[in-house]
Amino acid sequence: MLRIDDISYSVAGRPLLEGASASIPTGHKVGIVGRNGTGKTTLFRLMRGELSLDTGSITLPSGAKIGGVAQEVPSSETSLIDTVLEADTERAALLAEDPTDPARIAEVQERLTAIDAWGAEARAASILKGLGFTHAEQQMPCSAFSGGWRMRVALAGVLFAQPDLLLLDEPTNYLDLEGALWLEAYLAKYPHTVLVISHDRGLLNRAVGHILHLNDRQLTLYTGGYDTFAKTRAERRAVQAAAAKKQEAQRAHLQSFVDRFKAKASKAKQAQSRVKMLERMETIRAPEDAARTVFTFPEPEELSPPIVNMDGTAVGYTDTPVLKRLNLRLDQDDRIALLGRNGEGKSTLSKLLAGKLKAMDGRITSSSKLRIGYFAQHQVDELHLDETPLDHIRRERPDEAPPRLRARLASFGLGADQAETLVAKLSGGQKARLSLLLATLDAPHLLILDEPTNHLDIESREALVEALTAYSGAVVLVSHDMRLLSLVADRLWLVKDGHVAPYEHDLETYRASLLNTAPPKEKAPKPKKKVSQADIKDLKSEVKRAEARVAKIEEMRDKLATKLADPALYEEENADSLQVWQAKYAEVMEGLDRAEALWVKAEEKLEKASAT
Repeated sequence: MLRIDDISYSVAGRPLLEGASASIPTGHKVGIVGRNGTGKTTLFRLMRGELSLDTGSITLPSGAKIGGVAQEVPSSETSLIDTVLEADTERAALLAEDPTDPARIAEVQERLTAIDAWGAEARAASILKGLGFTHAEQQMPCSAFSGGWRMRVALAGVLFAQPDLLLLDEPTNYLDLEGALWLEAYLAKYPHTVLVISHDRGLLNRAVGHILHLNDRQLTLYTGGYDTFAKTRAERRAVQAAAAKKQEAQRAHLQSFVDRFKAKASKAKQAQSRVKMLERMETIRAPEDAARTVFTFPEPEELSPPIVNMDGTAVGYTDTPVLKRLNLRLDQDDRIALLGRNGEGKSTLSKLLAGKLKAMDGRITSSSKLRIGYFAQHQVDELHLDETPLDHIRRERPDEAPPRLRARLASFGLGADQAETLVAKLSGGQKARLSLLLATLDAPHLLILDEPTNHLDIESREALVEALTAYSGAVVLVSHDMRLLSLVADRLWLVKDGHVAPYEHDLETYRASLLNTAPPKEKAPKPKKKVSQADIKDLKSEVKRAEARVAKIEEMRDKLATKLADPALYEEENADSLQVWQAKYAEVMEGLDRAEALWVKAEEKLEKASAT
């Protein structure tokens, strides 16, 4: 059992932990949560003995090994597979021995068998594969990979070593969706104790069975995943708030009696009694509500559909196409999640849509007024560390008054204190907020987000979901956060084998297929299964979306028809304008035909399902 007894720790006089205690039984999987800056990472460093406690103690089971990902694997010529194998130091040391004594030879062989040394390479390869490395890449040297990929190798190494206490600090920050889902499943089956700091609700619901909450310098252990924790905590807070309100009323009543009768001799004893009651009363504090996290995206004007259209488009790097024969269309009300294993081309497609890459073949057309916002995780690292957020936004809006610039920063949760703090001193979450603000500053019609939630805490992720839901532009998402994808995206595109196509199933089906838990397809024809009510509900929703899209385009058509009915438009001096409006009308009519076809198809699918 891991015991945390009455520990206190301060940084520069500011207490992070104060008389905090918790007990975690061996083998438990525990998610550690708390707002940024409360001391979660510091708690890990205290457990590893890297920092000294002010008071209290942390006790581990005798002989227990602690493991965690402290930093990325160095850039060396050692292959990935060998780097991971070396993480099991006992196995490496035993294999390096060359004993001549028969007794020692027997001991070494017995121990190698006990730790399954001969199956180690297969296990290491399996872990690397789960984290996104192909067999060929596993044989390549570490120097061939970037820092983010070497972080995955470091993670693979600690998982392979199987420490008795596994400490992971935001492990999904450098993983894609496929790697994150694999890690969830792996941690759920991990044979020893796991403590993981994470803001990923999916992982905290599926991979752990307890939540350790660090709040107000105290530790509280909850049973269940994150959703259960959130519900339980909300209930506790409601009870605490009610108790505090009741006590406040009781205090006011007692104080009123004291004030009224303390000067009267006949009531002096009763008044004094109530004074003592007030003194003995232990104050119940109402729970403090942290400042609500916000994101406020500026609203773009509406453009005629489609805003982007690809016809036989190819894209790649130098002369090598990564994606070919792309026939894709984007409308302003689209919410699209890009699925696909790492290296298939999700980021390449994002860069093509953002104008960061040019088409190598085919055609890509877009509205002449189209504005695009692009956020990729690497952009956070491209911020100017020696400047403030106010400096960054002033560069983009040099003519705006400082109060307006500060208001823009505040709309992304960067208050007065952060506005003039050097970026180098901001947290990862604050840097991500600044990058998101810069990406959306021009009210883009199309917002492309490549892993936007890295470094954002749970409250910020929820705020991002709300902002994207209210946003009237198109959204293209690449993320390992299943919750974000499920709440924001209403269309899925699968990037695979050099092509991009609609994914006809839902995210849970995709997750199951990645984890090989989906039922295998039978080659022999199977009897038709009765369609479930959930399936029919989904089909009805699809019909409603299609119907709403037709209505929206019909509204555009009517507005354009009214414009084209204006006699003044047909005067000679307006010939160019007339041509533009006629082209817009033709474009809308083409979009209407397509939308109506999708509507009919959706109706047919619903009728067919309802009949089975």
